[in-house]
Amino acid sequence: MEWLNVTAEYGLAGLFAGSFLSATLLPGGSEALLWGFLRLHPGESGLALALATLGNTAGGMTSWWCGRYLPRWQKLENLPQRERLERWGSPVLLLAWLPLVGDALCVAAGWLRLHWLPCCLCMALGKFARYWLVAQAALAG
Repeated sequence: MEWLNVTAEYGLAGLFAGSFLSATLLPGGSEALLWGFLRLHPGESGLALALATLGNTAGGMTSWWCGRYLPRWQKLENLPQRERLERWGSPVLLLAWLPLVGDALCVAAGWLRLHWLPCCLCMALGKFARYWLVAQAALAG
């Protein structure tokens, strides 16, 4: 397991990149990355939590941006997430951390032209809460 013991700086950069990519339509396991990093570098928990949240939120906003610039195709009118977003607005993006559904929520929010700032804040809050729970589990065990 010595090969896993990377420096904190490289680990933090990898955590940010992995968190960003796992918030897009690409599969990823940013929770496992955070957990593993904190097991190796528990003293970096604040920075790791911030970078994982920032990276994952940036990835979600990338999906929002892609949705924003999608033409208003008729096929997208039938997205089940669309109805929830229209009814509840950007607070639905507190659930943007959910696998598969979260990506669709971010794209649909952009496509519906929901304002970027409330979307970003709701995404960040939901993603932070998830990472905070993962961090607590990693640091406890």
